[in-house]
Amino acid sequence: MAAELVEAKNMVMSFRVSDLQMLLGFVGRSKSGLKHELVTRALQLVQFDCSPELFRKIKELYETRYAKKNTEPGPPPPPPRPLDPLALHTVPRTALPGPNMDYPVLYGKYLNGLGRLPAKPLKPEVRLVKLPFFNMLDELLKPTELVPQNTEKLQESPCIFALTPRQVELIRNSRELQPGVKAVQVVLRICYSDTSGPQEDQYPPNIAVKVNHSYCSVPGYYPSNKPGVEPKRPCRPINLTHLMYLSSATNRITVTWGNYGKSYSVALYLVRQLTSSELLQRLKTIGVKHPELCKALVKEKLRLDPDSEIATTGVRVSLICPLVKMRLSAPCRAETCAHLQCFDAVFYLQMNEKKPTWMCPVCDKPAPYDQLIIDGLLSRILSECEDADEIEFLADGSWRPVRAEREPSCSPQGPILVLGTADANGLLPTPSVTSGGSVVPGVGSGSSTTGSVENGKPGADVVDLTLDSSSSSEEEEEEEEEEDEDEEGPRPKRRCPFQKGLVPAC
Repeated sequence: MAAELVEAKNMVMSFRVSDLQMLLGFVGRSKSGLKHELVTRALQLVQFDCSPELFRKIKELYETRYAKKNTEPGPPPPPPRPLDPLALHTVPRTALPGPNMDYPVLYGKYLNGLGRLPAKPLKPEVRLVKLPFFNMLDELLKPTELVPQNTEKLQESPCIFALTPRQVELIRNSRELQPGVKAVQVVLRICYSDTSGPQEDQYPPNIAVKVNHSYCSVPGYYPSNKPGVEPKRPCRPINLTHLMYLSSATNRITVTWGNYGKSYSVALYLVRQLTSSELLQRLKTIGVKHPELCKALVKEKLRLDPDSEIATTGVRVSLICPLVKMRLSAPCRAETCAHLQCFDAVFYLQMNEKKPTWMCPVCDKPAPYDQLIIDGLLSRILSECEDADEIEFLADGSWRPVRAEREPSCSPQGPILVLGTADANGLLPTPSVTSGGSVVPGVGSGSSTTGSVENGKPGADVVDLTLDSSSSSEEEEEEEEEEDEDEEGPRPKRRCPFQKGLVPAC
């Protein structure tokens, strides 16, 4: 952003009075005063309110002024010299005044070998889609068709161009996104030669790009795990900056491509690559939708439809991002989406920075960056409702939190089995039933062996779960031992701590 401000200020400093008046009139400021007053007013505007529209206007005035300057007659240029059999001639821009100025140029150099220049450029021209992560600074080469030079399947199309001192300074002074990768770059973009609409990047088969004396790496194919599905290649702008001469020397680019019937066009741009955090900050600055507008949208969604048989009284919206299953921090959705559910802009931008698809994770429809908005109403709800993961919008635009309902209790409703210890006589205490129906173990006469009677009703049987299926066999063994005592003599008696006559647990 600092580099853009410096660039804008330098452009404003070179403006004439008429340019300054047009700039100030564009933003509704006063156009009266001397030149130094107009310059001061314009610089303050750039310093404190440099919006993208204002920057584009400054750049437009700057380019218009120098375009007029370049059309002035000058000395005749030297005769062109051929570079190679496939290359056309290198001609300065000043040698072609008038209608020939519409030919594709590379800042004073013509494209060489990418197609024979017709008498007039073809209309309409090929256009490429705007990429959110690349802010275009200059168009070095307009989209130009790759024309085969012979009948061979593998074609080579060379071109040469030179950077201006200003462009070299922008590249050198830009920050590094990562070691060896500058933010300001010269990129090559390739697409189909289709003029019906903006085209996405598309590589021709057998593509190879050579810059000066070294080959440039091209994105490879994504591996495919599905049988019978061909792997896909991510078609992105190709960064040529690290292989170029950052000086007044000319650079030579050779594009090798396969000629298999389809027509492709190439273009060169000077761009500034942005990060997901920069796009998020820009979205938070200019893409926040006012809470009242979001509330009106909710009312519109829940408005009674006379043709509908089901009346909608509310709609639930989750506060959890469908991408990462975490609580939303920047609730976002596309203006073209019909749902109220949002996703987190932070993770959405990070995912598209690595693999750009720009598809809504809620409805699987296109959600490009230019159509994203941050829901101001849901942002306010997230700050006010911290103990719920879901809310419900009502028909009047209000909302209420939806908290998780507790599960019903699993306590038994039948007779309660009381477990206790035997008394001195080897008997379990009889449980006492209170007036409220609760059972108090260990309270009672203790004389009852199978149950108790309360208010004329038989009580619940007491079952000792410590007994197992072998209790009956133990009692038989005790009776046999008593018979043996009468025959062989007295033996020490074994006292059973359990109450006889109880039902064994199965």
